[in-house]
Amino acid sequence: MPTAEQTLQCFLLCRRLTMMYRPVYLIRLDERTGEVVIIAGEETEIAIQRDRKWTFKI
Repeated sequence: MPTAEQTLQCFLLCRRLTMMYRPVYLIRLDERTGEVVIIAGEETEIAIQRDRKWTFKI
């Protein structure tokens, strides 16, 4: 299960992405790393760590 911090950050990032008219295609918890992964637009991939910090993945 994602942490409360990850859930809130995921919601805020998805809101920001849709405000920029980027479609959100997939939200998934990576069980190996514990990160929530968001795939949006054509080449945007975001990983949210357990402590609510997030990074772009390439």
